[in-house]
Amino acid sequence: MGLEGKVVFVTGAARGIGAAVAAEAHRRGARVALAGLEPELLAERARELGPDVPHFECDVTDMDSVQAAVDGTVEALGGIDVVLANAGIGTYGTVEKGDVESWLRTIDVNLNGTYRTVHAALPHVIERRGYVLVVASVASFAPLAGMSSYNASKAGVELFVRALRQEVGFRGVAAGTVHPSWIDTDLVRESEQDLESFRTMRAKLPWPVKATTSVEKCATAIVDGMEKRSGRIFVPWGVAFLFWLRSVLGSSLGERATAADMEVMVPRMEREIAELGRAGSRRTAEINDLPSNERSELGSGT
Repeated sequence: MGLEGKVVFVTGAARGIGAAVAAEAHRRGARVALAGLEPELLAERARELGPDVPHFECDVTDMDSVQAAVDGTVEALGGIDVVLANAGIGTYGTVEKGDVESWLRTIDVNLNGTYRTVHAALPHVIERRGYVLVVASVASFAPLAGMSSYNASKAGVELFVRALRQEVGFRGVAAGTVHPSWIDTDLVRESEQDLESFRTMRAKLPWPVKATTSVEKCATAIVDGMEKRSGRIFVPWGVAFLFWLRSVLGSSLGERATAADMEVMVPRMEREIAELGRAGSRRTAEINDLPSNERSELGSGT
């Protein structure tokens, strides 16, 4: 599927992966629509791409907000060929000592927000026999202590897309997931700055899980996958090995291999998070503390 003239609707488009994918798709001839928090930054991204790029303030935890962005895109560009559900956040905290509201909000943004986005856009995508793409993660199948909400949400969106493929594949619609490892975004940089234990655990991971990929290379891989209507996109490509080894990672043998480190690292992480005084990056924590009607003033990042 060439992207020339196709309408691509992107959530979480103010920064990070979403902004980079929108720019790369636009470069290949797509007509893009940007949705997300941080309206001023969204407007700046749209101006950089040109006068024909609509942008919509959108909170994926609010169905009315998502529907308005989808309706605005259809009105401005005539329909939707590709939807990229990219908006997401990550929070810190163990199951025992983590902040309950932050855990639940991560699920609401990453998993429920994906459902709201796809649900709103799907009738238009079906009409054009288009493509649904959801940003999952290597965390979909490689868990990390202290990130249970992120792991659960990203594992959830993978199975959500697999079920969606069964529902719409026979109607000519393709659906896929993106599984990035560490991408050089605000979310990853801030997490490493906040927690020494996070940096230590990451350093012990094997290649390619611990490798950092630039946002630009990630965007290129994602847009390449759009053109192929791929079922899965791995960034970097070596993450595919972990996907095929997921049964080993989840086995008792795989879990025993990390048990000794966890005895030291989990209490250390809990102390660091307690000293930090928040359950995520500064921006994520600020959003979590705001009433829902004020969250549009800030961005979650991706």
